[in-house]
Amino acid sequence: MRFCFLFALCVTLLGAASQRDVSADIFGAETFTLGNGMQVVVIPNHRVPIVSHMVWYTVGSADETLGKSGIAHFLEHLMFKGTPTYPAGEITDLVARNGGQQNAFTSYDYTAYYQNIAVDRLPKMMELEADRMRNLILSEEDVRVERDVVLEERRMRVDSRPASIMAERLDAALWVTNHYGIPVIGWQEEIEALNREDAFNFYQRWYAPKNAILVVAGDITLDAIRPLAEATYGKIKPVDAVTLRERSTFLPQAADVRVTMEDARVRQPRWQRSYIAPSVNVGDQADVYALQVLSEILGGGSTSHLYQALVVNQAVASSAGTFYSEDAVSYGRFFLSVSPNPGVSIDTVEAALEAELEKFLADGVSDEDVARAIRRLEAQLVYAKDSPTNAARAVGALLAVGLTLDDIESWPDRMAEVTAEQVNTAAARIFTEAPSGTGVLLPKGGAS
Repeated sequence: MRFCFLFALCVTLLGAASQRDVSADIFGAETFTLGNGMQVVVIPNHRVPIVSHMVWYTVGSADETLGKSGIAHFLEHLMFKGTPTYPAGEITDLVARNGGQQNAFTSYDYTAYYQNIAVDRLPKMMELEADRMRNLILSEEDVRVERDVVLEERRMRVDSRPASIMAERLDAALWVTNHYGIPVIGWQEEIEALNREDAFNFYQRWYAPKNAILVVAGDITLDAIRPLAEATYGKIKPVDAVTLRERSTFLPQAADVRVTMEDARVRQPRWQRSYIAPSVNVGDQADVYALQVLSEILGGGSTSHLYQALVVNQAVASSAGTFYSEDAVSYGRFFLSVSPNPGVSIDTVEAALEAELEKFLADGVSDEDVARAIRRLEAQLVYAKDSPTNAARAVGALLAVGLTLDDIESWPDRMAEVTAEQVNTAAARIFTEAPSGTGVLLPKGGAS
């Protein structure tokens, strides 16, 4: 979801989660910490009697042991297999019988499980998640079947999609030793070798209260959630699980990393470039806010600089945009993408893009450009606050990479301090100094 990354930029790392109760004004969120180390966050929204109940584990694919790629995502699948209290299949049936929706997702830095449910059914969801945090049962048959499911998922989402294959190859070349160069879903040969012991060891090592954050957004209050949390998650004994987030801060030297791929399945050529950029945790923190503003000005929609230049004025592209991902434990990334119009070659659209970047750097942005971008970002924040699910995902992702509610609360003040000079400086650093990788996707036998 784009907003998670958008909002993550607009905060500053101030330290580990506070043990005191604190309140953030932007989302109206409040938090406390259980005796076993689990953080609980409430985001009130009383428009309708529903809640989004999310458990975030501060572990993702970048925490995997080398050679065991995909284990974090594999365990996410296995978490639905059951416990002594809720046998195989019962978790899914229970959520459905109570009129809820559930799912889970794994990223480089976190894994999350959620249910969207009527508020009066929330206690049962909390009981369910607390139970499978430490009481998961894994049989050899469960592991074998789900491993095949994950392999099929990889075939569908990666192997059958040329753009995904190219992106995977480009990440591996760009990130070098950083684990962000390893796909979240894992490499096929390593997935095939994953076994029950691998999954259970990963579960025992990371799935513990002090590595978990509960975020509940919707028709609920802090006073209402506290006894429910104490009665469910609070009963789990403290576990001396691993909490150290080992991440590479090695920044490879800038080089002309380029991946060109031809595939008969490609109908629309694509060009993309990814720059290794500062995140909320690593790199020049002075650039973090400025880069979000830069992304909005340069490629944030149909009124942006690149879209107007390449799509509207020059008519060499059918799409053009940017994306900045900064909610990461290690480095973030700044992303450019463009697709040529029919009859326009990749070489032509790439040359046009490069010329626009040079012009953009030479001309710089104005104070009014910055002010308009900040107003648009603020509007996106308002929309995100309206949805309990979006609010829970935004706040949860930020907390899971090490930020606090105090950090989130500081967003308006920090954004108000961004100047045109800072945006211009950040743009120059990214486009002239940062390591980058370029990916080109073409039809089989297609001219570049």
